[in-house]
Amino acid sequence: MRLATYHHAGRTRHGLVTGEMVQPIAAGDIWALLRGEEAARPGGDPVALSEVELGPPVQPATFRDFMTFEQHVEGTSKAMHDGGEAPAPWYQAPAFYFSSPYSMLGAFADVPVPPGCHVFDFELEVAAVIGRAGRDLTPEQAASHIAGYTILNDWSARDIQRQEMAVKLGPVKGKDSATTMGPYLVTPDELAEFRRDGFYDLELEVSVNDVVLGRDSLANMAWSFEEMVAYASRGSWVMPGDVLGSGTCGTGCLVELWGRFGEAAHRPLLPGDRVTMSAQGLGRISNQVVAGTEPVPIPAARRRSYQVYQVGVAAAPTGSTIAQRP
Repeated sequence: MRLATYHHAGRTRHGLVTGEMVQPIAAGDIWALLRGEEAARPGGDPVALSEVELGPPVQPATFRDFMTFEQHVEGTSKAMHDGGEAPAPWYQAPAFYFSSPYSMLGAFADVPVPPGCHVFDFELEVAAVIGRAGRDLTPEQAASHIAGYTILNDWSARDIQRQEMAVKLGPVKGKDSATTMGPYLVTPDELAEFRRDGFYDLELEVSVNDVVLGRDSLANMAWSFEEMVAYASRGSWVMPGDVLGSGTCGTGCLVELWGRFGEAAHRPLLPGDRVTMSAQGLGRISNQVVAGTEPVPIPAARRRSYQVYQVGVAAAPTGSTIAQRP
């Protein structure tokens, strides 16, 4: 199935996509349709996709974004002047960070530049959406917990991201202003023909203003989605509505291109630019960048005089550090 959340005639509806039409469901939402509930069966007149506004297929409960493409890791390492190699710990486990579930945009929505950002970037990814709760899952068990897949664009304010990561935190604020998901939630059975040795061999492509800048295959992930879900569920829960991004594919963002080919590869995104992404079997999303708002002023840190105390001894002089025991 291909499932959509859309706005039409003043209402937000959920429906089943067939060809260029969307059939609304009688009641309930996408989850009710996936569970096969009687009331959630398709009902009502089909509507042409050209007449509706597509929203994100689901509103995530949480959003974990992984980093599973070695080519991307190497390219961004070059951009950060870190030697151009993936760090050794990257190979040990599928690392991820939590991003905002509240910044999701539809497949063709306008995307404002984040406040204070001057180096705006895109990231071409595919995301898995959890449909069933689980904890401490094996990769084999995790397969049945994935409801479907969608294209994801993890928009990135690179200058803000660099600033926050310099203090050993993030990426957080550099990532939470916008994330595009869409156009649909595609169930795994729709992608069976692309399955190769546990991975989906889907062609991925991104262009800016109709100029292709990046191409890759989803099969180049270092971990499968089932392995990512299993890792996310280790000592924790994955719940219906959780979104797990694959991380940026090879040549799927500007910062990697800057690392490989220099800043002349392409300037940062500006209002008026249109970023279009496609994934074989999943569809196409296309968003225009528009001007954002000015940042609300926040003061710099207030410096304070303080004392550091060591347990079991008298107060240390102001500004001193705690001695390290052997």
